[in-house]
Amino acid sequence: MSGWSLYEKENMKRWLAERTAALEADRRGPDTSGNMTAPGADTAAASAVPAAASDEYSTLRWLAAMQTASVSALIANVDTHLRAIHHESLGVTLPVSVGEREYGASYVFSPYTHYVSYAREELSMLRSRAARVALSALLTPVGWLFKASRFNKAVQVNNRLLSTNLYPRLGAAEIVSLVELLLREYPDRTLIFRSLNPRTTPVYLDTLQQLGFRLVPSRQVYLYDSPDTVPSKARWLLKRDYALLDKHGYDLCGPHELSAADAPRLAELYRLLYIDKYSAHNPVFTPLFFEQALQKGLLKLHALRSRDTGRLDAVLGYYAQNGIMTTPVFGYDTALPQETGLYRMLSAVLLRLADQEGCLLHESAGAAQFKRNRGATAEIEYSAVHDRHLPPYRRIGWALLSPLLNRVGVPIMRKNKL
Repeated sequence: MSGWSLYEKENMKRWLAERTAALEADRRGPDTSGNMTAPGADTAAASAVPAAASDEYSTLRWLAAMQTASVSALIANVDTHLRAIHHESLGVTLPVSVGEREYGASYVFSPYTHYVSYAREELSMLRSRAARVALSALLTPVGWLFKASRFNKAVQVNNRLLSTNLYPRLGAAEIVSLVELLLREYPDRTLIFRSLNPRTTPVYLDTLQQLGFRLVPSRQVYLYDSPDTVPSKARWLLKRDYALLDKHGYDLCGPHELSAADAPRLAELYRLLYIDKYSAHNPVFTPLFFEQALQKGLLKLHALRSRDTGRLDAVLGYYAQNGIMTTPVFGYDTALPQETGLYRMLSAVLLRLADQEGCLLHESAGAAQFKRNRGATAEIEYSAVHDRHLPPYRRIGWALLSPLLNRVGVPIMRKNKL
């Protein structure tokens, strides 16, 4: 017995309801009279829930929301149905996405979008014009090749459909049995584990490599420990950035100070930065997503409200797992003057929240110099890809991509500090 069970469709719906109800009962716990406390009651039992159980509850809430509302109602440029794979004795659940030919979907679901469409946009960041021209010319035939090899016909493990997927603590034996089950269940698909790096997921990287997975670089990400571990100049910058809230008249609003009525504005702030300014290939979170995030705690949302106008002008949303925190939602009103410093304010708030949570902060990619200046350190992030069980024409895309990115892409990312 592997200990892992896969749940899909109606089977998953029933299991989610039963599993969530059991966890909610455990979280509430009995009161002094022996009765169960009411949901949401502020009790010592509720606050003493082990971190692993809290992480599991967060995953179940996420899966339930994606199933009840549908993925596309929450993330406009992803149309799929998540599955769940659960290890009973460990109490760990992983979301699983299964792709086919969704070449126009967000990169959080479509490997083609990540390595072709998104990559084409990011060529503008390269300093060398010759490199930009050469790589742009290369991406067109590469795209044709990837589609011919059915590049998107893949199972992505632990995929919340976010820019960064955080992983639960698993041992090598559990990872091996997980892979064995998925290969039996999906014999005609590539297996992919996104968001791996040597610092936060070393056991996953080592184990998957031993199982024959290719390590395909995806981006350079930034990790931030705590204010106590960064240089004094970085601490000074953070203090200065946070002081901008008072200077420009902003109040920080936590999740309990936001409501469903704020959801359209929160979606707009995210869209202005991450979609309109950065890339349409990022996940397009809808107003319904923000409403669900507030009501069901899918993310912890914080916003900056102007004292002068009463308007929300910036938002961030994070979740944590296994002592690591990441922020898939980050946005602000890009029409306001840059000297207002909303990005700097929001970043300072985020770093302070990570310190309060006692978490290592995974800052994803982008704004590299800004993050380095404030004490973050870089790691190359990988997707671990298993395709040995597939025919040669299905393997050719990954077989070409892995050495190309390891030998050319990684040096470029490191040299240009992307």
